[in-house]
Amino acid sequence: MIRVLLADDEELIRVAVAALLGLEPDLDVVAQAADGRAAVEAARAHRPDVAVVDLQMPALDGIEVAAELRRAVPPCAVVILTGRGRPAQLPRALAAGAKGFLPKGSPGGALADVIRRVHTGGRYVDPGLAADALSLPECPLSPRELDVLRHSDPDVPVTVVARRLHLSPGTVRNHLTAITSKLGVTGREQAAAKAREHGWL
Repeated sequence: MIRVLLADDEELIRVAVAALLGLEPDLDVVAQAADGRAAVEAARAHRPDVAVVDLQMPALDGIEVAAELRRAVPPCAVVILTGRGRPAQLPRALAAGAKGFLPKGSPGGALADVIRRVHTGGRYVDPGLAADALSLPECPLSPRELDVLRHSDPDVPVTVVARRLHLSPGTVRNHLTAITSKLGVTGREQAAAKAREHGWL
């Protein structure tokens, strides 16, 4: 029997998926969670074989949950479900340790098949999302610039960003200037939005 954890902030979808998986003779939904933090806690408590998590959830998103579970419950394989096609998130999801990446609009039996596959050590990425991910533009930002952008919310002063990253304010300003120039945008907010849209953040 494969023990499954489900995490989705939309209760109707979570309950429907649980009911669907309940029809499978070899799958047992042992826990459910409505946000990412609760998913990690439930995984620690129930030790599922596979966690099926929504990409976008409060507290922690699906990618963050995958990274946390890789540390906290290493034997648990993670399958990420996405409501809309999110090919930009695919490389980040795989880097975080996700073993499966599947759109919610997939055929009914597909999720059960993916759960079985990742439980036996395999991987599964929806072919359409994989093809779209391969055609995404490469990130023009350096790892340090991405780090600066990650910490540079529009309402956070440069001095605070500098302190967080152990840099001088001038260095942070230089990085922000380079970031906006490379991305062809006018400010931090647009830079962050463009980087997230392309899956770089």
